[in-house]
Amino acid sequence: MKIIILGAGQVGGTLAEHLAIEQNDITVVDSDADKLRILQDRLDIRTVNGHASHPDTLFRAGAEDADMLIAVTNSDEINMMACQVAHSLFHTPKKISRVRSPAYLSHPDLFNKDHVPVDVLIGPEQLVTKSIRELIANPGALQVLDFADGLVQLVAVKAYYGGPLVGQELQQIRDHVPDVDTRVAAIFRRNHAITPVGTTVVEADDEVFFIAAKNNIRIVMSELRRLDKPYKRIMIAGGGNIGSRLAESIEGDYQVKVIERSYSRCRELSELLKHAVVLHGSASDTELLASENIEKTDVFCALTNNDEANIMVAMLAKRMGVRKVITLITNPAYADLLQGDEIDIALSPQQITIGSLLTHIRRGDISNVHSLRRGAAEAIEVTAHGDSRSSKVVGRRLDEIKLPDGVTIGAVVRGREVLIAHRHIEIAANDHVILFLLDKKHINAVERLFQVGFSFF
Repeated sequence: MKIIILGAGQVGGTLAEHLAIEQNDITVVDSDADKLRILQDRLDIRTVNGHASHPDTLFRAGAEDADMLIAVTNSDEINMMACQVAHSLFHTPKKISRVRSPAYLSHPDLFNKDHVPVDVLIGPEQLVTKSIRELIANPGALQVLDFADGLVQLVAVKAYYGGPLVGQELQQIRDHVPDVDTRVAAIFRRNHAITPVGTTVVEADDEVFFIAAKNNIRIVMSELRRLDKPYKRIMIAGGGNIGSRLAESIEGDYQVKVIERSYSRCRELSELLKHAVVLHGSASDTELLASENIEKTDVFCALTNNDEANIMVAMLAKRMGVRKVITLITNPAYADLLQGDEIDIALSPQQITIGSLLTHIRRGDISNVHSLRRGAAEAIEVTAHGDSRSSKVVGRRLDEIKLPDGVTIGAVVRGREVLIAHRHIEIAANDHVILFLLDKKHINAVERLFQVGFSFF
């Protein structure tokens, strides 16, 4: 597939890396020649230096015969204008744009071929807000991912000493919870991936990814770790787009406090939020944190636009007694270094955004793509089509399907019915199949597996 990516920032660069590995023809456009040079030194891609929305730049990038344009520059207006130019002058079949401003996103009718011709809108702040909201709703989880419209969830937890399953084989989970069906999809032990089998023994500190129907998640979590009490008190450092969105979405269910340095922004937040308390000051002010009973706070969310500030205030809050800290970190090197020590969860906005983008890029009928462990692995939801003659999966039992190494099937969703993967299950047409890829290089093989042909013998 020939794809043009506008913007060589963290999202554009990470996306180019993902897609180049998958043998796509990638061209990256940016006005910063140094960023392009760095990308080209490590990736087999083309680069074009120029203004992303200018017709001559898009022409030099090969827009005349591109299959897709992905606009992820830091400017909403440049992204939207680039999609307009690609549509009007080059008839680009698919146009994806990152749009951040709520002023645009609150008017979805604006985006169609008769107005602003964007086929797929990506709102990073919305995606990050949803991720944090799920983590707050599932105490103890490191990652919570939805599949099949929320019927199924994939949850990552750290196995603790004293958990009923710790030190035991995975196949014994049925003895512990006979009425709940679940499957462990992947285990990361000391940063190395393990493909789990029935005889795999769970060790303390393992990062365990399991899949289950949404209403069974808490039961399975209790087998791997002590269950955290439901959260009540949430403190948010930073009242920007993400902080304000999060506060607005959870203030009806939790006691929420927002700390914001800008007095004018505090006034705006006070008018926007109905129940949350807005505090004017610095999240690094120990007297302010102490006066607001930081030691009784369940979750502290560091959501400013500065990595170093987020790290410092999160560590400060943790040392002052907060139960859990969630930190927004755009630099992946920081995230890998810090998570699991004083910072409980380090969220990468670009990895969350990449998953949403890949959903619309991958071949086949793919509903969801989620990045696991900041890009180390991947989970996808794909719909099976065809019949036993035209498909390599429809009409076949799971143990008859030849999956690439490191790829496992976690669940099959048929209508509203959730079938956790067992070898005897037979895939039917229109089933939603949830797969896990410990090595992303196998994605092309998985896509081919689910493609419909005229016949297979």
